[in-house]
Amino acid sequence: MNWVITENNKKINALDIPAISISEIQADVEKMKMRVVGFFGKQEFENVRLYVVMADDKIGKLYITSAIFPPNVKSYESFTQKMPAFHIFEREFYEEFGIEPLHHPWLKPVRQNQDEYPFFEMKGDEVHQVAVGPIHAGVIEPGHFRFMCMGEKVYDLEIMLGYQHRGVEELFIKNNGYNNRLAESVCGDSVIAYNMAYSQAMEELSGTKISSKAQIIRRIALEMERAAIHIGDMGAIAGDMAYLMGASIFGITRTLVINTMLEISGSRFGRGLINVGGVNFDIDDEMAAKIIKMLDEVEKTVDRTTKVMLKTPSCISRMERTGVVSRETAKSLGAVGMAARSSGVELDSRFDFNDSWYISLDVQKPFKAAGDVHSRFTLRYKEIKQSIQIIKKLLAKLKEFESEPILVKPEQSLAQNSFVVSIAEGWRGEVVHTAVTGAKGELLRYKIKDPSFNNWYMLAMAVRNNGVSDFPLCNKSFNLSYCGNDL
Repeated sequence: MNWVITENNKKINALDIPAISISEIQADVEKMKMRVVGFFGKQEFENVRLYVVMADDKIGKLYITSAIFPPNVKSYESFTQKMPAFHIFEREFYEEFGIEPLHHPWLKPVRQNQDEYPFFEMKGDEVHQVAVGPIHAGVIEPGHFRFMCMGEKVYDLEIMLGYQHRGVEELFIKNNGYNNRLAESVCGDSVIAYNMAYSQAMEELSGTKISSKAQIIRRIALEMERAAIHIGDMGAIAGDMAYLMGASIFGITRTLVINTMLEISGSRFGRGLINVGGVNFDIDDEMAAKIIKMLDEVEKTVDRTTKVMLKTPSCISRMERTGVVSRETAKSLGAVGMAARSSGVELDSRFDFNDSWYISLDVQKPFKAAGDVHSRFTLRYKEIKQSIQIIKKLLAKLKEFESEPILVKPEQSLAQNSFVVSIAEGWRGEVVHTAVTGAKGELLRYKIKDPSFNNWYMLAMAVRNNGVSDFPLCNKSFNLSYCGNDL
């Protein structure tokens, strides 16, 4: 096959990436039975080069190839017809470069929604539409939800995003030097995951080697971020079921975690903690003891509150068999992260891509789930327990490297003509940053993929055949990112 094989956070020579026909790529992808993690374009003079990155999670390898479209070629046969997971990637590529995937079943805008949007409509005397957003009752980001209903029953949900045009990817290219503050600002509830993915990409491109101590501190922060947001989401789910005791307790408990992050870094969400070259703040023995004490308290409270909720008939009846997404549907749509795992698709880049710090810990993976709100709630609980276990083991390992520096001065120049894919498993799922450099080591393309990019369509599937009143509960059970989609 005409593909370059590499690994997570391993740079390759961009000039070694083959340029083959789009039909050859399609034929290869059908045979490979892998999943797509990258499908994006780059302007090369008058041509457009399409990069395709596939992942073999079983062996932790990435496969990369490309196709070149000259100016007179404005279409190709869509991948989505046979492989639905490509649908959002092809829509984005078409929107950015005007190269049409022919016979794509749902070729609608991803972010460019200023003109009249072609909503799907159902006909019938008893069919009615319910429109929600883009301005919401809560203080959340803009997104529009259009329901096609018969009575209270939802037959279809269409989600229209794209209200924020921030130009984030271009900012990485235009700004000089390293941009950790930009990286941690892309998605405010995934500061650590985004900054970690960015920093690892820049360190690999610059040949900067960071200490084991810094690597451990980053992963401790990543797991604290995961635990904190999961606890908050469990409270939000409780709130949408009018189980106010759970909402209050989980909300308070989340604060314990993020306030500890504040003590470590000066920010409740970990802003300023990670820099290219390592981390800016240490975790000494005193802070480690504080973290462990906090985690013990959090675990007891989460255990007690979760067990009470899962024995409460009103909670169980609202969550079980509500918002079901089957394993087959999740896999077909290319779901990732927590949403995928809640439907029984076992993907976790911490372990799948051979992160030595994680695979050495011998931690228990969460249960196989059934794809409903109950599964998404319970999986969060299991992942909180898992994160607490991981943090404690990492804190113990930290003592082995206490004499190491937490931050080294990074090399300022990036490798020439290089290509690197950096994946960090945020609490929603894999955050993917791909960087391509030119002949002078300058960034030519910086591509970001948030896990929500894969998972928004799962929410649309989840609400089908549910009542309209179940939508807030289904929505909170995923808690997908608007800003992670609207780059």
